[in-house]
Amino acid sequence: MKGKMIEMQKLVDSLRSKGKIYKKIVEIAPKELGIRNRIKIYKATDTNGYFWAIFAISQKSRVLMKDLHKMQEIYIKLTLFCEHNFKHKVIFIDAPLCSKAEVAFKEAGWKIF
Repeated sequence: MKGKMIEMQKLVDSLRSKGKIYKKIVEIAPKELGIRNRIKIYKATDTNGYFWAIFAISQKSRVLMKDLHKMQEIYIKLTLFCEHNFKHKVIFIDAPLCSKAEVAFKEAGWKIF
């Protein structure tokens, strides 16, 4: 439990340093969405009432185009699970990022941190 709080605190601190403040952040287990990926998924509500989908990926290998497709599938499952669309999509990547994948993430509406 303590480890999860530390990770959540790092996430909140990182977002706050970029000027993002949230009223509520809830972690959603990947198991609830029927996926087996090692990813942290958060649903957040900002002070204006907009919903944010926040993904955190930590892996050793490079993030490629196939990972974008995987994230898009997970995002669709998240919207169905939460029964609403999200105004913003944010992804924290703790791995090297392929330049083509970075461009594709941005074109798909993701904010990369």
